[in-house]
This record gives sequence, C-alpha cells and structure tokens, in this order.
Amino acid sequence: ARFVEMPKLYQLTLQKASAITHAVYGNFSAPKAQEVIVARYKTIELLRPDESGKVQSILAQEVFGVIRDIRPFRLTGASRDYIVVASDSGRIVILEYDEKKNIFDKVHQETFGKTGCRRIVPGQYLAVDPKGRSVMIGAIEKQKFVYILNRDAANRLTISSPLEAHKSYTLVYATCGMDVGFENPLFASIELGYEEVDRDPNAEPPQKMLTMYEMDLGLNHVTRRFADAVDHSAHALIAVPGGVDGPSGVLVCCENCLVYKKQNHPDIVCAIPRRLEMAQEKGLLIVAHATHKLKDFFFFLIQSEYGDLYKVTLSHDEDQVNEVQVKYFDTIPLANALCVLKTGFLFAAAEFGNHALFQFQGIGTDEDDPMCTSSHPHGAQALVAFKPRALKNLMLYDEMPSLSPMIDMKVLDATGEGKPQLYALCGRGPRSSMRVLRHGLGVTEMAVSELPGKPNAVWTVKATMTDEFDRYIVVSFIDVTLVLSIGDTVEEVLDSGFLATAPSLLIQLMADDSYVQVHPTGIRHLLPRRTNEWRVPGQKRIVTAAANERQVVIALSGGEILYFEIDESHTLNEVAKRDMNYEVLCLAVQPIPENRMRASFMAVGGVDNTIRILSLDRERPLKQLSAQALQSPAESVCLAEMRNLGQAEDVHTLFLAIGLSSGILIRSVVDFVTGTLSDQRSRFLGNKSVKLHKVTVQGLPAMLALSAKPWLCYNFQGKYHCTPMNYEQLEYASSFASEQCPEGFVAISGNTLRIISTERLGDLFHQNTMPLAYTPRRFVPLPPAVLPTAGHGAGDPIMLALLEADHNAYNEETKREIRAALKKIRLTRTVDDDLDDVKEEDEDEDLPETQVGTFKAGEGKWGSCVRIVNPSNLSTIFKLDLDIDEAAVCLTVCYFSQLANQPCLVVGTVFNMTLYPRHAPKATIKTYMYDERYHLQLIHSTPLDDVPLCLFPFEGRLLASVGRCLRIYELGKRKLLRKCEYKNIPEGIMWIHVKGDKIYTADLRESFHIFKYRRSDNQLFVMADDSAPRWMTCASVLDSSTIAGADKFDNFFIARIPEECRGDEGGDFSGLRLKADTMYLTGQTPKLDHVVQFHVGDSVTALEKTTLSQGGGELICYSTMLGAVGAFYPFASREEVDFFQHLEMFMRSEKPPLCGRDHMMYRSYHFPVQNCVDGDLCEQYVTLPLDKQKVIASELDRTPAEIIKKLEDLRNKLL
Repeated sequence: ARFVEMPKLYQLTLQKASAITHAVYGNFSAPKAQEVIVARYKTIELLRPDESGKVQSILAQEVFGVIRDIRPFRLTGASRDYIVVASDSGRIVILEYDEKKNIFDKVHQETFGKTGCRRIVPGQYLAVDPKGRSVMIGAIEKQKFVYILNRDAANRLTISSPLEAHKSYTLVYATCGMDVGFENPLFASIELGYEEVDRDPNAEPPQKMLTMYEMDLGLNHVTRRFADAVDHSAHALIAVPGGVDGPSGVLVCCENCLVYKKQNHPDIVCAIPRRLEMAQEKGLLIVAHATHKLKDFFFFLIQSEYGDLYKVTLSHDEDQVNEVQVKYFDTIPLANALCVLKTGFLFAAAEFGNHALFQFQGIGTDEDDPMCTSSHPHGAQALVAFKPRALKNLMLYDEMPSLSPMIDMKVLDATGEGKPQLYALCGRGPRSSMRVLRHGLGVTEMAVSELPGKPNAVWTVKATMTDEFDRYIVVSFIDVTLVLSIGDTVEEVLDSGFLATAPSLLIQLMADDSYVQVHPTGIRHLLPRRTNEWRVPGQKRIVTAAANERQVVIALSGGEILYFEIDESHTLNEVAKRDMNYEVLCLAVQPIPENRMRASFMAVGGVDNTIRILSLDRERPLKQLSAQALQSPAESVCLAEMRNLGQAEDVHTLFLAIGLSSGILIRSVVDFVTGTLSDQRSRFLGNKSVKLHKVTVQGLPAMLALSAKPWLCYNFQGKYHCTPMNYEQLEYASSFASEQCPEGFVAISGNTLRIISTERLGDLFHQNTMPLAYTPRRFVPLPPAVLPTAGHGAGDPIMLALLEADHNAYNEETKREIRAALKKIRLTRTVDDDLDDVKEEDEDEDLPETQVGTFKAGEGKWGSCVRIVNPSNLSTIFKLDLDIDEAAVCLTVCYFSQLANQPCLVVGTVFNMTLYPRHAPKATIKTYMYDERYHLQLIHSTPLDDVPLCLFPFEGRLLASVGRCLRIYELGKRKLLRKCEYKNIPEGIMWIHVKGDKIYTADLRESFHIFKYRRSDNQLFVMADDSAPRWMTCASVLDSSTIAGADKFDNFFIARIPEECRGDEGGDFSGLRLKADTMYLTGQTPKLDHVVQFHVGDSVTALEKTTLSQGGGELICYSTMLGAVGAFYPFASREEVDFFQHLEMFMRSEKPPLCGRDHMMYRSYHFPVQNCVDGDLCEQYVTLPLDKQKVIASELDRTPAEIIKKLEDLRNKLL
C-alpha cells in the first residue's frame, strides 16, 4: 500500500538540448581534422562537417554539471588539441578525445574551490596561452588561478599546482590569453576595482582597467605587469596574433568602437560602422568574435548585437600598428559563438533558432563596402552608416535544426493520425516558429520515378568490390527483370548480361567481381568473359535465395536447400544439399567475417513457425546448430554483424533478426563459435508483416525493417537505435550510393521507384516548421465552433490558436513605413556615386527579417498578433493583428453558461507594458466568437486595472489572474462582469487549472496555492499552499491530489495535497469568517507534501501527463528552454525500482561525470533528489568498457546483455 502512495520516476531525455552556449574550433581527433566542440550547457558534443559540408554529430556526452566556459589548447609542437573545461564543479578539467573508443577521456582534474556557480569561485572565465604553456581560470570577482601545462618523458600532459593571481574588491568582465610568441605568457583582463565606493558611497566612480598578468615561467609565479584605463563600456577582449605572426597586443571592444592596446604603444581607436536606422545616442556592443589566421595575414570577424558581421584588419610594421580598419562584412542571425574553419567555413552557433554553417564566397575585399578606419578625423565618434544587404561574402551551406528556446509545448493528435504529435513554440522574434515533432527520422526524397507495372524487388550492385558508388539498379517484376545503370541520369541497359525474361530472386556481387543472379529456374553466374548457368533439376522451382560474397544458398519448392561456393577458378560449385521436409519461407547467410574466407552460419525460416541456424562449415555442411520457435510464421530473416563503435576489436556481435508476419521484429545474438541463440529482444513495429533488408549507414552495417512504416536499425555513437522513418510504406529496399547521393536507399512503393536518404541520425523526432512573425507565447487547441454530429467532421484537424508578442518591436504597419523611409535615404560617399544610382535602385528589395533581424523600438513598444493555425498543412487560416503597442499575454477557450454550445476564445492583452516593473497603463480581456471558418469576431473588450497573467474556464464562467488578484468573471452584454475577487496573492498567479471543486494555481514566486470556491458565500479561499518559495515556470495536474511543477532554477517536483484537507470543506471555522482568508494570512493553512524532487539541469517550460505512442505507458512529458524533450516515467513494479536504483548507484561510482561534479549533488542542486532515478546516467552503461560492464552486472546478478535489454525495454515503453 505504501508503494501506491509514492510514485518512483525514471527520468529520460528523449531529444537532447539543441541550444549551443559555447563553441570552439580545433583538431581534436586527428591532426588537420576540422572539428568544432560545442557545449550545450550540460552536454558536450563533437561536430565534424563531412566531405559534403553537412555537419555530423560524432559524439555527445552528458556531463551532469554546468559548462561555464570551454577552450581548446595544444602543447607546443603537438598536432592535436586538448579541451579545457570550466564548470560549476570547483575543478578544472582537461579532456582529450579518443577516436578509437569514441569517448572524451579525462586527462586531468584539479580541485581548487567550492562547487556551484559562485561569485568568487573561479570557473566563469578561461584564458589559454596560444602556445599551450599555461591556462588561467577566473571568477567574476577576486580569484584567479594560473596552471602551467607541460609534458613528461612519456609525452603525457602534466599540470602544475595552481598559482594565485587574486585581487580583492575586483570585478572581472572578460579575460583572454595574449599571443606573445615564446616570451612569458601574458593574460589580459578587463577589471573594475570597487574598494573606494564600497567604503564611501560618495567617492568617485571607479575606472575600468585593462590589466595584464604575467606568468613568469622562470620564477614560477604570477605578477601584474601593466594596467591601463579603458572606457567604462569595455566588454570583450580579442587577442591579436603575436610572435612571428603579428604585432601582439589586444583589441578591446567598447560601445561603438574598438581600441587596440599594447604596453608602450599608443592606443589606436576605430569606430564601428552602424546601421542607418540606429539612434545616435545608442551604443553598439560586440557579442561574438572569431580570429582567422593564415600563413601571411590574419583578420577578425566580429558580430554586433544587431547580427552584423564586421571584418577587422590591422596594418602593422613589425610590432607597430599603424591603422585598424573595420569593414561591414555580412549580416547573419545573432550568434553565441563564431568559429572559422580552415576549410573555408564559418560555423555560427545561433543564440536562438537554427545553427548555421556558412561557406566563405569571399573575404570582404570589395572596395564599396562601408568601412571605418582609425585614421578617421573624428576617431571614436566617427559615424559611418550602412544598410544591411543580402549575403555576399557568405553562403548558407548547412543548417542544424534547433528547438531552443522552446516556450510552450503540447502533446496532441491534432491531425487525426492516430499517434500523438508534439507541437512546440520555438525561437524568438522574426526567427520564431511553430514546430511539429513526430517520432522518427527525417527523410529526404532524392528522386521518384514511375515504373511500367508493379515491381516486387530491387537491388543495387557495384561494378567491383572496391568501388565507392553503385553501378546498376536491378528491379524485378512478376515476369521480367529490368536493369538500370547509374550515371548522371538513371537509364535502362539491355546488354548487362542479366537474364531479363524472368523475375529475379537475388542479385549479388561476388568477391571475384562477378555477378550472381538467382531466378526461379536456375542461377546465372556472370563472369567478365563468359556466363555460366546452373539449372534446377526436374520440375522444381527456386522459391528464395540468400548469399554473401562467396557463398550462395537457395531453397527449392518442397523444402530442399542447396549450398554453393565460388572456388578459385571462379566457378559456382554445389557443396551440399539437405531436405528440410517443410516449405521454406526465408533464408539468410552470415556476412563473411573479417580476415576469413567464408562464413559459418545460415538461417532458414519455414512454415512450421521456426527459425533454424545451420552450419556452413566444410566439415559439417547444413547441420542444424540451434532453433527458435515463433508465435507466427517468419516473413524474413537477416544475419547481420553490428559492431559498436569503440568496442574492443574482438567483440563482434552477430545478430539474428527475424521479421514476423504479425508485425513483430525479434533480435537475438548468435554465438560466434557454436551458433547458439541468446538474449532475445522483440519489438512491435506495425500491423503489417516485417521485411528485413541489409543496408549501410555511415559505412557500418545496418538494417531496414519494412512494416506499415520503414524502421531503421543502426548503431550510432555507441548506442543501438531502432527508429521509424517519417515516410510512407515501402515494399522492398536496398542501399544506394552515387555521387549525388553518397549514402541513401533505393526502394519501391506501389509502382514507383524512390531514392531516399535519412537526415540527422540519432534524432528521435523529425520536425516540420512553420515560421511566425513574433515570439510565440502560448497556444490552445480550439474546439469546433459547431459540435460535430456523429460521423461528421470527426477526422477534421483540431485548429490551434497562437499568441505572438514581441517587446521592443513595431507592428507590421509601422515596420513597412520605416522601411519605405529608409529606402528614400541615399548613402552616397562621392559625387561619382550619383551616376551609379540607377544600378542601386534594383538592389533595394526587402531583406528577410530572419536574416537581418528587426528594428528596435524601445521600451513599452510591442508588436503582436493572434493567429489560428491548421496543423495538417501548417497554414494560417486567420491572423488578427493587434493595435499599435498592444500585446496579447494569455488566452483560453471558454464555454460561457450564457452561450451554452458556442466556444469563445478569451485573450488578455496589455498596452505599452513595461517588463520591469511589470506595469501597463491599459489592459483588457477580449472575448471573441468564431464560426466554422475560424474567423474571430470580437464580442466585447473588458477594461482591467492591472496586467492579466492567466485565464481559465470555471463552471461556465472565467477565472482570471489580474495583477495580484484572482477573479471570477461572468459574460455580460457589454463586457465581462466581475463576480468574485480574492486579493491576498503574493506576486501574481501564472498558471490555473480546475479539476473537480479545486482550483489549482501557481504563483510566480510562491509556488502552488490550492483554492476552493464556496458558492454559499461567493468566496474564494486558500485550502493548501507550499512551504518553499519557488519561481514557477510551468505546472500540470496529475490527479485530484497530485500536481507536478517546475521552477526557474531547473528543478522538477511533484507535490501532494495533505490528507487533512482532501475531503474537508476547509477554511476557517473560528467565527472570524468575515471577508478575509484568516488561515492563509496567519500562515496556518496545511502545506503540500513534496513526493518527488529532481534537478533537470535545464529550465522546464512545459509539462504534460500524456502517452507518446499508441499503447505506450503514461508518462510526464516535458520540454525545456534549451530545446530538449524528456519524460518522467513511473516504474511499474518494485523489482524495477530496486534494479534501476542499484544500477544508478554503481554508475555513479564507476562513471563519475566528465567535468568533475558529483552526480548526486548535481541532481540535488537546490533540493535533495527524491524518488527519481536518472535514466541519462543509467544509459551511459552501454558506453562503459566491457570489463566494467561485467563488474556492475555481477554485482546486480545479471549479464551485461540483460542490463542493456532492460534499458532498451524501458526506453521502448516510452516511445
């Protein structure tokens, strides 16, 4: 009974976070490898653009900590980079990427302070000496440590004990490691000493300083070498190449200008060109920068807060800098980090929205580009204006989809597919979007062509074993075989030598570069100079066949199996035959293992519902080794060797996959020596029989399982994935490789031939995107205006109503006026330019806001709209633009008792609202009706005295949270009528839900409050509230006494209403029940019990109790700010809880987190973790070395395979 009370949850990230907080470029896996390492707040990931320029994820790893800074460094003379990570663990960690095992290896971990993100504990800033001799880690205030890095005799990295460079009462704004060649390492930082102001508030305001710290390698200590005043707006440092490459020194980024500084060198100041529409008094800040250094020259790319990129060049003689030039380069979306790759690419990790890889088309050598130089007579005050233009120096090459920030998410089957979709509101400003996530891999369709008739099979073959690309596509029909050659186009060939007048059962390229074609009456063996035929004896026919590069097995009608081999003289010899005494349905042959001449197993499936493994050894051909009984006949069988990346060379895993006619895929492990079967796992794929086809994915063997949908089974980053593909039903498929499509599949569907390729591997969800105009805030599904009669309109999509609003923005009309005014302004520089005006006229087309951003309007200015979306084709049915500076903030659908069957959309709006303090001079609640076309008609608008924060329907009326009040409104003729009000709310209610007679609410600052409404007195009172204050972000009701919530500090929790106030009327019976809620005001209300606590490590923005698949288990699905989707799944049994709690415990000790944080402490960041097992940690079991896996397994009395099976089963229950 106790177990029923306490839910035990299993937390699992389904889609990893897609935001990038830091990105660095380097060669991590091999010399000359062009790679980017990105930090996604709590995960670290290695990305590598492949030959075609698509960014591939090589490895992603949870670090169970907050990555605050990350830098690459290499020791002098080395050819690969190490990674140094600063986190919230109070430790400096140095990682190395191990390509063989595909993991990050922890080389060093040095403790220096307390954990957590604190003001004076280092970890916020990292600076590395470009020659890799030392690294500085700094705090926001006071403390800095310098470590010396070196190598020992065995060429291993060594690290010294820390050297202090502390200074009290000093705030640090930025640091960087200066390039000084091989002199003593220098670190520059922007600092502000506040000691005087701290003692005497009336003292002079302190001055920001640029301070240089010298790490004296001879004396082994750190000294302050030089300090110089900088402008109070200085906010970033860029190290200038030194030594033999350049003049050394540092560029200080200030508002509107750059300053070049170096000891004993005059300051050189250069203004930054500004956008034409920018107000003169507004400062321009730099948000990201990258350095590009080639043999004989270098330049910097810097990005302003508007997204404009500038190219910065220095002209210098030896060590004297004469001039700094800043030239407008291009405009791209705002980035958190920029990385210039040596191969001519620019990687931009976007602040919000999709990340991009650009290819350089030029390096900004155009003379006409707007430019500012330090020799300008006005110096820092120089004004050079420009208009953003379409991309000229860059070209978008690849986009990495990012859901960050996910503002709201709901799980619903709005399109009537029978399987729920995830609807997410993502992004910010003009780059925001609504995305529909469906479980499965994204598929790109390369080509579709009609065929003359209905094909039943397709194969691709290469010309020789060593070829990279395929030569033929062979398609088999009911009575003919069609051969197509692959070139620039796909064309039929008639002289290929294949038998065209019969259907084919198998086409295979052999090890001696000959082809084998099996057809119902024989086997045709195509050699370069002759063709051999083997005919079936008697009246029998071949029903099915299988082969690898040297062995061919066929099954005849009546159940006879024949086994052939290719010998040295290139002939196909019959080795053995066996009568199975039942009809054979499917065959499979093991692929030839590495360094062997032939394979030793085959599998055969028959009508007696069995699969048998037979031997192919010369000594005992076709002898039965093992068998497996099935519930229904096997449709197909496949023997595939799938080796995990990073596993030891001798750990091969041979899998037997069986596709049943009932739609189930069974996978067993075949013992490499004896052929016995073990570790069986099954999964239901769909309501159609499963056909299996071997394919390759990323050069490794994989398998397509075709049922009602195609599924792809493959290994990726050390884990086995079995994921549906978002594509229609396919009947037969084969791997495909050509120059245009280096890795894809060719498949048949109906009477068409299709060439498809998968998009990002490893993703669980595929996204469809609909662009929006402003930042989306909230959305609700709309019930149909007229309730559908039975049978009518049941399959119609459910429309969604979205609110969009942007602060510091104009509405569409004002934007059009500004653009028209800007077009009239000519930016001429000389008289000659006037002659070219004709040419400029054409260029003034409107640029997409997604590229150049939007105008900044100032505080209290808003652009906003209400939009109705049809989810089936992601189109806008109706869009209502709000008034100037009016913003929609909350909405709900309400059935008022006065309009019984007519749903109303109720929207809360504010005018000229300022965010801090939260105040609006005018606010309203607008009530709309809509018809079958979903066009909104305003019934009336109700003025309010404060900002509406949340609305919810309540018994035919409306509950509204307005400022610090909770009110009940009723529908009137001219406006909504206030019927009841509750006033003692701490900060403002941001979430309301009604279930039964309870009103569940969450205060912005003070966590949950449960209200009851007493009809007799028309009074609201607080029935229970929370003991801990929490800044709530979202919440969800699980059942009548249990609520789940999440707060701004990344915590998830579940609270229960205590026993004493579940049945009771509640309230105060002391006779003082006048108007006030005495119990609440005197702090005597019963408090909620917390039953689950868990630190997610990312702000949760939406929670929902739901199921993610048909027949899947109920779970709590959540979305986060950084674009992750995850789930909390309740364990079904006591054994499961025990098993996973113990696995988690062993994983904590065997695999401590990468960045040095203690896992238990991390998950208990603000509240001790309670009743929740961390699935992300448990799933890292797969990536442990085999010996460690065995140690943990023996402690749990299991085998490693059983543990991995349990992890997979649990994951499959969710999706």
